Amino acid sequence: MRWPVLILALLVLALQYPLWVGKGGWLRVWDVEKQLTAQKDANRKLEQRNTGLEAEVRDLKTGYEAVEERARFELGLTKPDEIFVQTPQQK
Repeated sequence: MRWPVLILALLVLALQYPLWVGKGGWLRVWDVEKQLTAQKDANRKLEQRNTGLEAEVRDLKTGYEAVEERARFELGLTKPDEIFVQTPQQK
């Protein structure tokens, strides 16, 4: 009576192994879900960055205010008869 129970238990364990550890098993599914969540987070951050860059490109194409602002702050350019004063910032 003991052998059939032991054989059935081993068969159940043999059937459970692919479910948990095999290719497409639960451990693999959990790992892929973690990777998917991380990729979705990265995609969301990149979409936000792209939206900001798209708005900046649109501003640069449509008006001169954005171009003038960039020239003033990044290049230090001034208009004729303007005086540029820069104050040092304390850290």
